[in-house]
Amino acid sequence: MNAAMPYSPPADIEARRSRALVIGAGALLLCAVGFFVNRDQFFRAWLIGYMLWLGVALGSMGWMMIHHLSGGAWGMVVRRVWEASSRTLPLLTVLFIPVVLGLNRLYPWTHAELMQTNEILRHKSVYLNPTFFLARAAVYFIGWNVIAWRMTALSRAQDAGSVEATRSMQRLSGGGLVFLALSITFVGVDWFMSLNPDFYSTMFGFLFLNYLGLSGLAFTIIMAAYLRSGPMGALFRPSHFADYGKLTLAFVMMWAYFQFSQYLLVYAANLQEEIPYVLTRIDGGWQYLAIFLVIFQFAVPFALLLSRPLKRSPERLVKVAVFLLIIRFIDTFMYVTPEFSAAGANRWFVPGEHQSVFFVNWLDIVTPIAIGGLWFWMFFTQLRQRPLLPIGDPYLPAALESSGGH
Repeated sequence: MNAAMPYSPPADIEARRSRALVIGAGALLLCAVGFFVNRDQFFRAWLIGYMLWLGVALGSMGWMMIHHLSGGAWGMVVRRVWEASSRTLPLLTVLFIPVVLGLNRLYPWTHAELMQTNEILRHKSVYLNPTFFLARAAVYFIGWNVIAWRMTALSRAQDAGSVEATRSMQRLSGGGLVFLALSITFVGVDWFMSLNPDFYSTMFGFLFLNYLGLSGLAFTIIMAAYLRSGPMGALFRPSHFADYGKLTLAFVMMWAYFQFSQYLLVYAANLQEEIPYVLTRIDGGWQYLAIFLVIFQFAVPFALLLSRPLKRSPERLVKVAVFLLIIRFIDTFMYVTPEFSAAGANRWFVPGEHQSVFFVNWLDIVTPIAIGGLWFWMFFTQLRQRPLLPIGDPYLPAALESSGGH
């Protein structure tokens, strides 16, 4: 096989790109209707749907940097997918604007009267205030976009024959992974944990690191199965999908470990500030969704991914990956919506007793479709611009000859 052959994207990529834009634009119009009909619900649904696709983009960038540091055939054949996915970050930066506009409808600490009358919020006001929140968000997005832009520039230089570009990508990946891990930890605290300023958890950052790992892996499997049907088909081997399946199994187990650890710590400490977060999610109908997540986010994929034949079968593994991506959305829904009552108000905004009752709004379904349609349009736009194989990578010939693994 000629390793220097510039593998082009599948023939139907233009059709998929156009279809994604039409779906995204149509769903975005429905979101605009929802914005005027139920503004509180719109901002809440936007935050949930936005995190799903941000998780895919950042997860892809994380796996790309891990591959630059570790090497191996498992990542070589999907490196262009990760690069294209990370280059959607400029679009995701723009799509964060609705979250900024909805700050005072999402976060209690944006209300001056609450900050003055509540002792807990007053002590946390140095960190939890709109100015510092936006400054931190700016640092995250600038860092993510700079990493994605620099990686793309170095990848182009590598294709042009630059020997130094390979080492530069490895060095950038080392620092980039540290920044990504720290920034996504703060994202979990800033954007999700602060919906309930009473609650704090030392496990929350690890949960969002796991979020990126699972989202990135699920998307990688889906795209690998798609590219396998095109010019890249001869390069994908069962061993590659087995590697993706093993990594997915590890992150499924990690999710269970982190969630159980958080629950155990809250249960053991039994602190008044922490237990409302858990109690809200095991009452009012939310307990059934919690059981659903335990079964279908952990037990079922764990049992399926133990199967070696399943992990080596792209047709079967991609079904698990699609399912896990849907579960990622449901898991994000569980982080956000229980903090709000059936009337759509955060308990901090409503005096007196508060009980969160399970509810799903049509915007919860439409919003991730709108953001996902626009995101896939941008992703396919980026994917078609480069050969699907990193033809200038000095490790490419060895990777193509390898049977998989590291």
